[in-house]
Amino acid sequence: MVGNLDLAALQDRPHPTVDDFLLWLTVERGRAANTLAAYRRDLARYEAHLARRSTDPMRATQSDVLAFVHVLQGEGLAASSITRTLVAVRGLHRFLVADEIRPDDPAADIEIPSVPKGLPKALTLEQVTALIDGVNGDDPVDRRDAALLETLYGTGARISEVVGLSIGDVDLHDGLVRLMGKGSKERIVPLGRMAVNALTRWFSLGGRNELAPRQWARRNDAEAVFLNQRGGRLSRQGAFGIIKDRGAAVGIRSRLSPHILRHSCATHMLDHGADIRTVQELLGHASISTTQIYTKVSTERLVQVYKSAHPRATVS
Repeated sequence: MVGNLDLAALQDRPHPTVDDFLLWLTVERGRAANTLAAYRRDLARYEAHLARRSTDPMRATQSDVLAFVHVLQGEGLAASSITRTLVAVRGLHRFLVADEIRPDDPAADIEIPSVPKGLPKALTLEQVTALIDGVNGDDPVDRRDAALLETLYGTGARISEVVGLSIGDVDLHDGLVRLMGKGSKERIVPLGRMAVNALTRWFSLGGRNELAPRQWARRNDAEAVFLNQRGGRLSRQGAFGIIKDRGAAVGIRSRLSPHILRHSCATHMLDHGADIRTVQELLGHASISTTQIYTKVSTERLVQVYKSAHPRATVS
């Protein structure tokens, strides 16, 4: 509930212009389902704010948009959250102008707060080894979890890409996997030897077949590489829980997530001499500027190691 307004109700019944905008993002821009869900939540919040001011997206003024920014800031939201929400609001109003639904854009001159680029916290090689080697059982769940960890770290893939894998996407003979990235962009990346071995064990008798149900609830589940213990396709939330639990079991508790394994893959490859273009292709970054943050991580690590190891790096 937002004030006297039911936010859930607004999400179920958005203003028609918002629905049109979301449909345009789907059809014309090919936005992923997760992106659309985030836009819907952010715009529902914006609509709730406008409704409190007795207006809507068709009649909103610059003052209404500015007041929304102040509300978000007053709630103590992170700059990144405010930025994401305002991107949705500005996108909506640009769409309304472009489609000649309204003549002016009240959000055009609203400045979006800059988000400082923090350095991703990669695991050390020792931590990655401990995490993966900690899954040393031979039951179906252990085999699945080992294959999941090896695939995430071995490919640097997003968690949505990995849980979305179907059996036909994996070529164990040639050590390749087909990933479906953001905007439905497909890429084929190599699987390392350890990931191939882990997936082979998972697909072997006593692995995936043990979690497969007698009758599949959904046809899509029957093709899934990774299954949950109920015999359905493993979800992102389920994969996140597996990684957190496996990390805690070996003493890695701070902010461990699938994305940290992606960070770690990129950072370790650059540490060991991979060129940035190769890492860009592996991770599926549309722009190399996204990948360049990892070069900063690797450079800072190089400086730290140099200062601690070189006999003339510091003056005593």
